[in-house]
Amino acid sequence: MTMPPPGLDPDDPWRRPDPGDAAPNGETVRGPEDVASGGASGYHGPPPTTAPAPGWRPPVHLQPTPPRQLPPQDMSGLDTQEQRAQQVTLAVGAVAGTVLVVLACLLGARLLF
Repeated sequence: MTMPPPGLDPDDPWRRPDPGDAAPNGETVRGPEDVASGGASGYHGPPPTTAPAPGWRPPVHLQPTPPRQLPPQDMSGLDTQEQRAQQVTLAVGAVAGTVLVVLACLLGARLLF
Protein backbone atom coordinates (compact mmCIF):
# COMPACT_ATOMS: atom_id res chain seq x y z
CA MET A 1 0.00 0.00 0.00
CA THR A 2 1.31 3.43 -0.84
CA MET A 3 1.43 5.88 2.02
CA PRO A 4 0.26 9.43 1.28
CA PRO A 5 2.75 12.23 1.85
CA PRO A 6 2.62 13.64 5.38
CA GLY A 7 0.26 16.53 5.91
CA LEU A 8 -2.26 15.51 3.21
CA ASP A 9 -5.65 13.97 3.82
CA PRO A 10 -5.59 10.23 2.96
CA ASP A 11 -8.91 10.66 1.11
CA ASP A 12 -7.53 13.30 -1.28
CA PRO A 13 -7.10 10.88 -4.20
CA TRP A 14 -10.79 9.97 -3.92
CA ARG A 15 -12.34 13.41 -3.51
CA ARG A 16 -14.47 14.95 -6.27
CA PRO A 17 -12.58 17.65 -8.20
CA ASP A 18 -13.73 21.20 -7.77
CA PRO A 19 -15.64 22.70 -10.71
CA GLY A 20 -13.31 24.69 -12.91
CA ASP A 21 -10.19 22.68 -11.98
CA ALA A 22 -8.14 21.43 -14.87
CA ALA A 23 -8.26 17.69 -15.52
CA PRO A 24 -5.03 15.81 -16.37
CA ASN A 25 -5.91 15.91 -20.07
CA GLY A 26 -6.35 19.71 -20.04
CA GLU A 27 -10.17 19.86 -20.06
CA THR A 28 -12.04 21.73 -17.37
CA VAL A 29 -13.96 19.63 -14.87
CA ARG A 30 -17.68 20.28 -14.86
CA GLY A 31 -19.74 20.21 -11.70
CA PRO A 32 -22.67 17.86 -11.05
CA GLU A 33 -25.17 20.63 -11.73
CA ASP A 34 -23.68 21.18 -15.21
CA VAL A 35 -24.02 17.49 -16.06
CA ALA A 36 -27.55 17.25 -14.65
CA SER A 37 -28.70 20.23 -16.70
CA GLY A 38 -27.49 18.55 -19.89
CA GLY A 39 -24.66 20.92 -20.69
CA ALA A 40 -22.68 20.78 -23.92
CA SER A 41 -21.83 17.09 -23.68
CA GLY A 42 -24.49 15.89 -21.18
CA TYR A 43 -26.63 12.83 -21.66
CA HIS A 44 -29.77 13.66 -23.57
CA GLY A 45 -31.48 10.30 -23.16
CA PRO A 46 -31.97 7.46 -25.63
CA PRO A 47 -32.73 8.22 -29.26
CA PRO A 48 -36.41 8.37 -30.14
CA THR A 49 -37.94 5.18 -31.48
CA THR A 50 -40.18 5.01 -34.49
CA ALA A 51 -42.90 2.43 -35.00
CA PRO A 52 -42.43 0.02 -37.91
CA ALA A 53 -44.48 0.48 -41.04
CA PRO A 54 -47.87 -1.30 -41.04
CA GLY A 55 -46.88 -3.85 -43.70
CA TRP A 56 -43.31 -4.52 -42.61
CA ARG A 57 -43.67 -8.31 -42.41
CA PRO A 58 -42.96 -10.37 -45.52
CA PRO A 59 -46.01 -11.89 -47.22
CA VAL A 60 -46.88 -15.50 -46.31
CA HIS A 61 -47.46 -17.65 -49.38
CA LEU A 62 -47.65 -21.17 -47.91
CA GLN A 63 -49.88 -22.16 -45.05
CA PRO A 64 -48.82 -25.23 -43.07
CA THR A 65 -51.21 -28.15 -43.07
CA PRO A 66 -53.10 -28.72 -39.84
CA PRO A 67 -51.77 -31.55 -37.66
CA ARG A 68 -53.13 -35.03 -38.28
CA GLN A 69 -55.38 -36.77 -35.81
CA LEU A 70 -53.64 -39.65 -34.06
CA PRO A 71 -55.37 -43.02 -34.10
CA PRO A 72 -57.04 -44.05 -30.87
CA GLN A 73 -55.04 -46.37 -28.62
CA ASP A 74 -56.28 -49.84 -27.77
CA MET A 75 -55.10 -50.17 -24.17
CA SER A 76 -56.18 -53.80 -23.72
CA GLY A 77 -54.45 -54.76 -26.99
CA LEU A 78 -51.27 -52.99 -25.85
CA ASP A 79 -51.38 -54.88 -22.55
CA THR A 80 -51.71 -58.27 -24.27
CA GLN A 81 -48.83 -57.45 -26.65
CA GLU A 82 -46.65 -56.43 -23.71
CA GLN A 83 -47.44 -59.67 -21.88
CA ARG A 84 -46.56 -61.72 -24.98
CA ALA A 85 -43.28 -59.83 -25.37
CA GLN A 86 -42.44 -60.51 -21.72
CA GLN A 87 -43.20 -64.23 -22.17
CA VAL A 88 -40.96 -64.40 -25.26
CA THR A 89 -38.15 -62.63 -23.38
CA LEU A 90 -38.42 -65.06 -20.46
CA ALA A 91 -38.50 -68.08 -22.81
CA VAL A 92 -35.39 -66.92 -24.70
CA GLY A 93 -33.61 -66.27 -21.38
CA ALA A 94 -34.57 -69.72 -20.07
CA VAL A 95 -33.30 -71.44 -23.25
CA ALA A 96 -30.04 -69.45 -23.15
CA GLY A 97 -29.58 -70.26 -19.45
CA THR A 98 -30.22 -73.96 -20.06
CA VAL A 99 -27.70 -74.04 -22.91
CA LEU A 100 -25.08 -72.33 -20.73
CA VAL A 101 -25.65 -74.77 -17.84
CA VAL A 102 -25.34 -77.77 -20.18
CA LEU A 103 -22.14 -76.37 -21.71
CA ALA A 104 -20.70 -75.67 -18.26
CA CYS A 105 -21.51 -79.23 -17.16
CA LEU A 106 -19.93 -80.70 -20.30
CA LEU A 107 -16.76 -78.62 -19.94
CA GLY A 108 -16.55 -79.37 -16.22
CA ALA A 109 -17.02 -83.09 -16.85
CA ARG A 110 -14.35 -83.06 -19.51
CA LEU A 111 -11.88 -81.32 -17.14
CA LEU A 112 -12.61 -83.81 -14.33
CA PHE A 113 -12.53 -87.03 -16.37
